[in-house]
Amino acid sequence: MSIATFTTSMGTFKAELYTTQMPITCGNFIDLANSGYYDGIHFHRVIPNFMNQFGCPYAKDANSGRAGTGGPDPHTSFKGCDGNTYKRNAGGSIPDEVGKDHQRITNAPGTLSMANTGRPESGGSQFFINVNHNSFLDWFDNSSPSAHPVFGKVVEGYDLVEKISKVPTRNDNPVTPIKMISVRVA
Repeated sequence: MSIATFTTSMGTFKAELYTTQMPITCGNFIDLANSGYYDGIHFHRVIPNFMNQFGCPYAKDANSGRAGTGGPDPHTSFKGCDGNTYKRNAGGSIPDEVGKDHQRITNAPGTLSMANTGRPESGGSQFFINVNHNSFLDWFDNSSPSAHPVFGKVVEGYDLVEKISKVPTRNDNPVTPIKMISVRVA
């Protein structure tokens, strides 16, 4: 079992990664986390009773107008949890992991889900943590075109995740920046 430890300026929480069901998404996340990619990035979008979004490199500047638009370097490679090597596309995005029965994991409270633009293969480094049951974001829910694959779940410190979602914001961006000091997976 792979556990991600998220150390933030508000405290620490941990999440189990679904490496068997989502080997590409988890491999991408583990590669970015353990290389230090997420260190120093701020949460750029938090919405009570919805989710906390994180992972855009432009959000190293907590007030960047570009926060939410960035991702990993294009054409870089990483090892999936299935042992295969994958290459990020020209936008720095990875292949989608949707459409198979074992990937039918709902966007329940505490789950980590890949953020994307709504277009195929547009997820890269950004993800969100659900603080509500957002089933309309499930790739298998036909009520909306959203397709956000779940790749893990908070197993320790969910109270902190909820607290982050309720901080004062300006345009969904925390007024007092919340920094990710580090994310590491063991």
